[in-house]
Amino acid sequence: MAEPTLVQIFGTGATRLASGATTPSSGLFIPDSALQTAGLNTPSTGSAEGHLAAVVLNAKTYLTQANFDANIDQSLIIANGYSSFTTRGTNNDSYRQDQLTLTLAKIDIGATLDPDSY
Repeated sequence: MAEPTLVQIFGTGATRLASGATTPSSGLFIPDSALQTAGLNTPSTGSAEGHLAAVVLNAKTYLTQANFDANIDQSLIIANGYSSFTTRGTNNDSYRQDQLTLTLAKIDIGATLDPDSY
């Protein structure tokens, strides 16, 4: 099989931007519609943490254990962890903590986490 695509990981419309006359630098573009699909209702005013959560939730739909097992070229798995509760702040407000587990798999050539290995 092949490496997961940008669309499979980041959502419909995700693309790599090349630098050129109208685009001064290259990068990754994730459209608001892809973030909305993941549940971020107002990307234009959403927080940085909300954007990251939407990206991770989008990626979670494809980076499953089943897809990992079926595709030797997939190196990441995002799975549900265990939810818990904690109290925070001076009022001891109750917070729900939802865990997602990110597993990075590579051939064992060293203990350093290097994004280029995945």
